[in-house]
Amino acid sequence: MTAPKAAAASAESKGPQGSGELSWLLDELVDRVGSIRKALILSSDGLATGASADLTREDSEHLAAVASGFHSLAKGVGRHFEAGRVRQTLVELDEAFLFVSAAGDGSCLAVLADADSDVGLVAYEMTLLVKRVGAHLGTAPRAGQPAGG
Repeated sequence: MTAPKAAAASAESKGPQGSGELSWLLDELVDRVGSIRKALILSSDGLATGASADLTREDSEHLAAVASGFHSLAKGVGRHFEAGRVRQTLVELDEAFLFVSAAGDGSCLAVLADADSDVGLVAYEMTLLVKRVGAHLGTAPRAGQPAGG
């Protein structure tokens, strides 16, 4: 493989492009809370905008799409039953928990954690991260998409 092709292949296997500002914060979260496996920032329409180092581009895109879907479904429940805004969605799997939290206007923080995690601690650490950088995480809606969608 030539050097340019090798570099392109390496870049393709890494997480989202342009995520350097957020990636170190997500890596820090994964390192600080031992039960967190992966962390991702995504736009509300499912685009990964930052990822922890252990997420490949393919895994980042997949997790972003899934997390966006769960967050959107939860927002639908809130609207239909007049229950307010979504703070967090939690999915319990056999071997893991998936947390999705609102993180700034139009963004979410998704975390995949071990099944034996202290869910309160994970949620608390996610909240701290969102409060720390939430103002910088706002994502404008793409053209043709209603705001708050």
